[in-house]
Amino acid sequence: MDNPTISNPVMPFLGAIFGGLCRGQMIAVQGILPKESDRFQVDFQCGSSKQPRADIAFHFNPRFRRSECVVCNTLEKEKWGREMKKYEMPFKKGEPFEIIFFVMVDKFKVAVNGKHFLDYQHRMSLDRVDTLGISGAVQIQTIGFLGNSEQDNPYSDLPIKKTNTNGIQSKPSNALLTVPYMGKIKDGLSPGRVITIQGKIKKNPDRFAINLRSSDSTDIPLHLAPRFKEKAFVRNSYLHQSWGEEERKIDYFPFNPDAYFEVIIYCDSDCFKIAANGQHLVEYKHRFTNLNKIDMLEMEGDIHLIDVQTW
Repeated sequence: MDNPTISNPVMPFLGAIFGGLCRGQMIAVQGILPKESDRFQVDFQCGSSKQPRADIAFHFNPRFRRSECVVCNTLEKEKWGREMKKYEMPFKKGEPFEIIFFVMVDKFKVAVNGKHFLDYQHRMSLDRVDTLGISGAVQIQTIGFLGNSEQDNPYSDLPIKKTNTNGIQSKPSNALLTVPYMGKIKDGLSPGRVITIQGKIKKNPDRFAINLRSSDSTDIPLHLAPRFKEKAFVRNSYLHQSWGEEERKIDYFPFNPDAYFEVIIYCDSDCFKIAANGQHLVEYKHRFTNLNKIDMLEMEGDIHLIDVQTW
């Protein structure tokens, strides 16, 4: 079973995460912070028990009293661990927000309003997390789950539509994007930004390509090229008028003819992290370090393109 996108939930919210959390998955929470808000929290929980209180793998808690801060912690056997406090407040009272929780092998990465905000190292096994809780003085508009690893349920739920678009525009409903595709990445890339691509492979595919480009040169800092006959997933860069050395090593080939797919490209400070269908696939070290110059996404080849999003 796949997670539906949840709209305007009654607060406080407590909902199951079907299939649990898996690496490469993203949870997007959109809402508005009331002007009188003093605090709210998002909890990745192990069950929903109130007595005794369920363990919380990741407690994300913005607080607006006195010195504003965001507190992160883990609750185990009704005992809180060591608090991680960040004295920086990305939320503004009376204004809409979007939080992206990106699940990695060793940590959660959190972005607020399109910018990387913090990392939180896992303190307990993610296998136990099966419930999402949101409470406090906050209004939630949508909760979206992207990148679940269910292979047999072809994305019945496309990504949530953003309250304030920051980057590549998504399609009108029920329409495919034109391939070859070229889209603008607003303000270029920076560490913490995420691109998600959803589509369907054609019935008799040869190959397709995803290129991250710089509009002020011919450079292609990231070229991803699945090739079906060889079952190869080629990574490369085209810099200063020439191709570099191909990277091909891969544990498995994640794409199938006539099947839906989702690719997530996460821009880290030293590399791109690439996931396919909810599973981490490869890392690609930056060969082009001026990340904010990477401002175009290009796609071509044997695919139907359903949706493209940037955060």
